[in-house]
Parts: sequence; structure tokens; C-alpha cells
Amino acid sequence: MLSEIQGLHDVWMANRTASKTKARISFDDLTNSIISTGPFSFYIIDFFDMSLSHISPSIYEMHGFDPQTITFNDILGAIHPEDVEFVIKAEDFLTKFFYENVGREKLLTYKISYSHRARLKNGEYALFNHQALMLTMDDNGGYGKSLNIHTRIDHLSNHNTYKISLIGLNGEPSFMNLSLDGTDRKNREFSKREMDIIRLLGEGLNNDEIGRKLFISPLTVKKHRNNILAKSDSKNTAELIKNCMLQGII
Repeated sequence: MLSEIQGLHDVWMANRTASKTKARISFDDLTNSIISTGPFSFYIIDFFDMSLSHISPSIYEMHGFDPQTITFNDILGAIHPEDVEFVIKAEDFLTKFFYENVGREKLLTYKISYSHRARLKNGEYALFNHQALMLTMDDNGGYGKSLNIHTRIDHLSNHNTYKISLIGLNGEPSFMNLSLDGTDRKNREFSKREMDIIRLLGEGLNNDEIGRKLFISPLTVKKHRNNILAKSDSKNTAELIKNCMLQGII
């Protein structure tokens, strides 16, 4: 095993479950909730023994991997060598971020998103958005099963921001474009209302239409939009929408 890949295993091995766990939601429900802005593949990884299941057939068309024989190390080995260090730091950052800022138990209510380059079937590399949704954990907060979705986004951008986003589910706040040091946490926190407005903007609604949908005034919508643009470092709504598409939010 390459030393770079071993670094990833070291992060996960220290946080995995002590036994097998069972998901409480059907796989069909999960795949129906996937937001994709381009060609994508997915699989479930069980961190207990690093086994894969529910592997999408598209993983062969995109990366040339046989769904019947592919291993997790095959997937990790396809990460661009220059991006492996970032992925290791991102996974380590996420462990600490949930412990220190959100609560380990709430990992099940977040979708994790960051980008890295991965090798294609033809041997070239392209930028992918990695989304992960933890499905199971044990009573001690150990990682169980995770649904991982990899979406090709080089048609939207070839530039990796090397930032991490956490999309809150079930009313939890979201964090967009976090740096690896985590010092910008407060400035990157988005409320459920702000996320609702972002998604409605993605549907092409204006302030009046959003206000009617959310039962708030257009002026309130405008204030939220200004705050959203500032916190997301977006010059305008078009840039905001593009950034959210890159992160699998809309």
C-alpha cells in the first residue's frame, strides 16, 4: 500500500466502529436524494472492514474499475498524487471539527463536501466533487457505513478551492468553504433559512417569489441575500449559484 493511502487509512482506523453496523434508511431513499451537476458514481464504504457495496455501474465508465472486483484502495489510488495530502488533512479536519464544534453524534445529520482530482478511465485527471453521507455510527461515535458520491465538475471549474463544506440536514446549520485551520467557522455558518433561500435562488426565483414561498417580506429576503453573498465570498448571485453547484448543494 502506498504511504499516502496509508495516511488516509490511519485517520479512519482511529475512528471506525468496533463492529458491523446496519443502516436505518433504505438505499433507494438515499440515491433519490443525490444532487448531481454532472456525471457521477457512488458506493457505500463500511469503515469497519473497508468493504464496498452498492457500487454504481458508472464507476467503470468514469474510472475503468470493475464494480465486481473494485476495492477501496483502488478508489483511493485514483486520487491525483498532488491532492492526496489535502484529502488526508480534510478527513482529519472533519474528525476534529465535529468533536470540537458540532458534536460527534451529529455527523449523521450532515453531508460532507470537498473536491479533488481523480484519474479517469483514459488515464487523464479531472476535478471531482466528493460528497459523503454517514449512514451508521456506533454508540461511541465510531464510523460505520458511509454513502460516497463522486461527481465530475470540470465542466464547471478546473480550480480546486481546497475548502470543505458541511451541508446540514434536518434543520442543522451549514458551513460553506471552511479552510483547513477552521478559524473562519463563524463567518462560514449558514442557517437553515439561508440555505432555503440559496436553493430557491438556484431555482431562479426572485425576492418577491422567495418571500411568498417562505412567508417573509422581500426586504428580509434581500437582507438574507446580502449576508449570504458576504459569507460565501460571492460577488453576485451567479457566482453564488456556481459555487453551490460545485459543492453539490443545488
